[in-house]
Amino acid sequence: MAGARAYARAALAGNPSDGYGGATLAVAVRDFFAEAEASPAATASVTPESALVRATVSRFERELARGAPPAAVRLRTSIPRAVGLGGSSAIVIATVRALCELHRVQLHRDQLASFALAVETEDLGIAAGLQDRVAQAYEGLTFMDFRDGIYEPMDAASLPPLFVAWDVASAGHSGVPHSDLRTRFEGGDAVVVAAMTRLGELARAARAALLSGNTEAFARSIDASFEARRQMLKLDRRHVAMIELARAHGASANYTGSGGAVVGCCRDEEHRAVVIAALANAGHRAISPTVL
Repeated sequence: MAGARAYARAALAGNPSDGYGGATLAVAVRDFFAEAEASPAATASVTPESALVRATVSRFERELARGAPPAAVRLRTSIPRAVGLGGSSAIVIATVRALCELHRVQLHRDQLASFALAVETEDLGIAAGLQDRVAQAYEGLTFMDFRDGIYEPMDAASLPPLFVAWDVASAGHSGVPHSDLRTRFEGGDAVVVAAMTRLGELARAARAALLSGNTEAFARSIDASFEARRQMLKLDRRHVAMIELARAHGASANYTGSGGAVVGCCRDEEHRAVVIAALANAGHRAISPTVL
């Protein structure tokens, strides 16, 4: 039996410009993960049934393991569903890793990310970009420049204290806003085109701020990324309320993805405890994420 994991993902700055030649900075959140186990079997099976896993196994057999014996795949995940923490991409990444171990196939991290994206976009017709898959393939803290095709692992210890919060009651599928953005971008919507350019600049600024140890500039990049998103999308007021609550307590805040979970940075551990308590008291789930 072969087993593998893929962790949740929280975008910090630049999201969702990854599909538009922009740049993003994201971190793998090790508190939540998808785990896949694969073993040889007389007939292929997936437990519990999952279109994501089925599509992954099918593409893997076509492209990477022709003639290989059938596999039984078991999946479990602790990643909160549909809140923007990269749950679907984690399922695919974990399944590919398990199948690679089972069939002794080696993939570079870039190949793993591209393969996972193809499963969702080409086989399942899901609107998505490379960011989640790259972040989960590289793990840790990763800067991604999609204009120049550069993926740069960074030192997660350079991050100020982070929080992640979400509201299960306001979960939503990320494919909906992504589909709308793609249509508007390809139609030349000036607001969307300008926002995507701005988001790429903000991710690069966030990277530079971490490298120079300027946490205030880093926090501004997080906040500005949210403002760029707000300019081009109609946002769920419940998600915005989490952002505004965190900001009211002195933290920066942005969406982790496009499902409604939020992420932000705090001045120190004491400040983080105050922000998390405020979010929890308002009825949200909130954690201090493990990112190393």
